[in-house]
Amino acid sequence: MNDTIYALSSGRLPAAIAVIRISGPKASEGLIALTGKVPEPRKAAYAVFKNPDSRETLDDGLAVWVPGPKSETGEDMAELHIHGGGAVVRAVLAALATLDGFRMAEPGEFARRAFENGKIDLTGAEGLADLVDAETEAQRRQALRQAGGALAALYDGWRERLLHALALMESVLDFADEPEVGERPLREARALVAALAPELSAHLADG
Repeated sequence: MNDTIYALSSGRLPAAIAVIRISGPKASEGLIALTGKVPEPRKAAYAVFKNPDSRETLDDGLAVWVPGPKSETGEDMAELHIHGGGAVVRAVLAALATLDGFRMAEPGEFARRAFENGKIDLTGAEGLADLVDAETEAQRRQALRQAGGALAALYDGWRERLLHALALMESVLDFADEPEVGERPLREARALVAALAPELSAHLADG
């Protein structure tokens, strides 16, 4: 994961504005190569984007610098906010392609790096994908809750309850000969699982 990746992260072209995202160890070098400077972290700054070799002006717009690990991917990140014409975007992408250690991101690679760096879990990554594909208000709300960690919290709660039931069962097995243990842990474990089973079934049946 040493490559610095980049890709168009905004919508279909042409558009008024296009956003090119960069993530990886050389993100700051990409900013310097195209704009001559690294702006103040997390503040959009006006920039003139130039070809690193010919110094021809490609466009002007905004540059954003977000150093890791406090970034969406956990790595150093940059965003180039440029005009959304096809020729402009192609020229900036081509300029990035000339930089050593840079390559075009694969589909979903920004989310994958965020997952690998502990910024999101699998449910959050799925939620982001669902949010992009959402076409109805209900889908948007559900995807936003999932991306925000609602499913992760739900699953973690189920996990804790199952682990508690498992610990109770293990106490019965390990201390079966102890009179003070009795059947109370077994009854509690069964009650926990009995309460959880319909919750799991209802969740799985919810399309």
